[in-house]
Amino acid sequence: MAFLKNRISVPLVGSVIVLGIIGIIGTFADDPIGFLKNIAVFALVGLAIYFVFRLMRRSTPRNKEQQAFIKAAKKSKKRLQTKGGEQSTKSTSLGSLTSLKKSKTKKKSPVHLTVIDGKKGKKKNRASL
Repeated sequence: MAFLKNRISVPLVGSVIVLGIIGIIGTFADDPIGFLKNIAVFALVGLAIYFVFRLMRRSTPRNKEQQAFIKAAKKSKKRLQTKGGEQSTKSTSLGSLTSLKKSKTKKKSPVHLTVIDGKKGKKKNRASL
């Protein structure tokens, strides 16, 4: 069924495009100044709609949060790069053995998980179901 729709749509779309090109050429040949005015008005309306849409999109709070996140990520990346640069110069001067020891004794971030005690030992009372 999709193959049949595709067969019909290709000539239909092609004919619409050809008729549009013929219309544009005819309008340009008949009244070139009017054609250029219409194109200019269309471009100005399109730009106005684009800038209004962009202005509305910029003022959303989610976008502000996204910008703050990107800024924080850049700061963090710079901080990690400066730390990485200092560590690489120290590790080459002290030797590979001390750098291995430092990497093994890295601090782990605290895990914020709690254990919830359940009723694993109790059997269900099947008669109450």
